[in-house]
Amino acid sequence: MSVPRQRWWLALLAISCAASSSLATVVPDFNHVERCKDSLYMGTPPRGLTEGHLKKICQRYGDRPRYVTLYDPQKRIPVYSAYTFKKTEADRRVDFAWMYEPQLAELDGNGNMLSFPTGYLHMKFEDSQAVLDDYSDVVLYERGQLNPDQHQSDLNDRAATYTLTNVVPQVREFSVGPWREHQERLRLRLNNYCRGHAFIVTGVTTKGNTIRRNNQDRLMIPEDLWSAYCCTDYDRNAPHDVRVRFPAQASLAKNAKEGNTVHEMTVQDLETYLKVNMEVDLNLQIFYDNCVSPSQLPASLYRII
Repeated sequence: MSVPRQRWWLALLAISCAASSSLATVVPDFNHVERCKDSLYMGTPPRGLTEGHLKKICQRYGDRPRYVTLYDPQKRIPVYSAYTFKKTEADRRVDFAWMYEPQLAELDGNGNMLSFPTGYLHMKFEDSQAVLDDYSDVVLYERGQLNPDQHQSDLNDRAATYTLTNVVPQVREFSVGPWREHQERLRLRLNNYCRGHAFIVTGVTTKGNTIRRNNQDRLMIPEDLWSAYCCTDYDRNAPHDVRVRFPAQASLAKNAKEGNTVHEMTVQDLETYLKVNMEVDLNLQIFYDNCVSPSQLPASLYRII
């Protein structure tokens, strides 16, 4: 092979490898559009979650990046999912086949989440993530989406929420009661008063009991669910009780049958709680620069709005 042709071949191989790696959903970081950067406020993921075994997933569906998940393959649940809220006209839940993430098991694939295969083929990847059998005989818990389908409008964006890497076991009474009601309150608030993009991070505290199958620990049941949103372009003429919940607000609740009221709080108060109840760094920060709202008004006037 001549030198010019050899160089041409090596260049083509490099381009092919780069294209292939850009499709992989388990990524080293989220600093590129194809790695779901647009799902994060200022393109920056939450800071301070440092456990080395956690996997960064750019959730892809239909050859497009949809949202971000930080996944714990040992506890087989997501630590959080981060997404952009899409305005919807009504709370219309849809139903899609549940999917899995082939890249977690290093199986061949094109970077997209895939529907679960029939039979026992799931045994090839059940060590790295939850599978349908983990939920089949569990009557006390729901498959609770961290990025809920009712916070998305496009049909493909909604379909992408139906992966078990976006799901944690939620106590049924909590899931269909206080937490779903809270998700609907957020939907209405952001629909009506967020003028720009709303970025949401919803996660769990990483301690709790365990769902077992075949005498093996399979899924951790989180003790708490939490959520935070950031919308810097919002309606300054909104009612006061709404306006004080912008540009950022957080919520926290117990994943329990009783005592499961959802409490709203500042993002900083939520971070303080997580520093005590999770293995995180003291510099934990959910949103870049604390979701500081840009203002064209003098600071003295902005304080009284």
